[in-house]
Amino acid sequence: MTSYFDLRALLERVEAAAPIDAVTAVADELATLSGATEVSFLIADFSGHALVRLGTATRAPDGARVQGVEHAETLRLEGTVHEEVLRTQQAVVQRSDDGTCVIVPVTDRGDALGVLELVLPEPPDEQQLADIAAAGHALAYVIIANRRHTDLFEWGQRTTPFSLAAEIQRRLLPSAFTCEAGQFTLAGWLEPAATVGGDTFDYALDRDSLQVSITDAVGHEVGAALLATLLVGSLRNERRRGLGLDDQTRNANDAVATHSAAGEFVTGQVMRVDLHTLEAQIVNAGHPFPLRLRDGRVEEVELAIDLPFGVEAGTGYRLQRFPLEPGDRVVFVTDGMQERNAASLDVAAALAATASMHPREVVHELGQAVLRATGGVLRDDASVVCLDWYGGPPRERDSRTGASPRLASR
Repeated sequence: MTSYFDLRALLERVEAAAPIDAVTAVADELATLSGATEVSFLIADFSGHALVRLGTATRAPDGARVQGVEHAETLRLEGTVHEEVLRTQQAVVQRSDDGTCVIVPVTDRGDALGVLELVLPEPPDEQQLADIAAAGHALAYVIIANRRHTDLFEWGQRTTPFSLAAEIQRRLLPSAFTCEAGQFTLAGWLEPAATVGGDTFDYALDRDSLQVSITDAVGHEVGAALLATLLVGSLRNERRRGLGLDDQTRNANDAVATHSAAGEFVTGQVMRVDLHTLEAQIVNAGHPFPLRLRDGRVEEVELAIDLPFGVEAGTGYRLQRFPLEPGDRVVFVTDGMQERNAASLDVAAALAATASMHPREVVHELGQAVLRATGGVLRDDASVVCLDWYGGPPRERDSRTGASPRLASR
């Protein structure tokens, strides 16, 4: 078997290109090394229901969005081979009269960015297929590095225009919606309402702990987005100063109370898991209870309820023990999953039906379930964070080309 993947040549070509041409540089290098007649990258859009093929061809495909020389062709995801690749995180090889199409995931730490698609004159051997899969993994890092310098990828992912409120809210979300680690896997998702409702989620991992939050600002549109910005910005600032969970939440509450108008507040939960003692603590600021899937049974985790953030300056928040056992799946939600026109959704039943799925698929499926329950018209944002807890000591995770094969959805 002959290897044709040269990582050094690939990275040098990427570095020589402008950030907006990073994907094209990878495509050209792969075409040169593999003899592929076509190489393209399809990025996952922000809806979670489509992929977008980015390109600069002289003639854009019918129906594609065009911006200067760039074009973005939106392709349905459900029921396609691309969906299979993203769910299973495995390469697919398809033969046809025009050649052999190879599709591999573009993923980093379980966060599925899209797929890489090549058309080869001959079917690849085992080594060549492994090289193409490695190129897809490398492309994930190329995109992560280069999207800091250009709006191309962000533009491609926006299959529907953003309002100002949605733009502000988007900036509050973590840059990666999924994180696989040795002790856990975490994924989050936000289904935005027709009028933005102020939902956010966040997480951070360091050597000693995992911190997770989910919040819901009162109101809609720019007002709600600005209120959410106050809370999320304060929580991140206090966390990055190295303060404990009690000080983080107390100071964040004071910031919202000081800088917001009367009657404005944010509900939320902030949890910290100690990765050495394996103990978890949580603050519940007037938010819907989490759900836990344990041994096939779904139940609410009842918590003492403190005031929402911003109601009263000087409020202290109780640090409550959160019971975690290896094998637990914990889901945090906002009230958009349970109230208003989503009230007919049985979230517990929907969660039980996803037991065999990877957390990134769980949050997508729950998002789809709330859209089905509301006829596709949400009256409030619906956010969900799914944490699979494996426990045990801090350790490396089992990974192959950006994802753990044993965790992939069946």
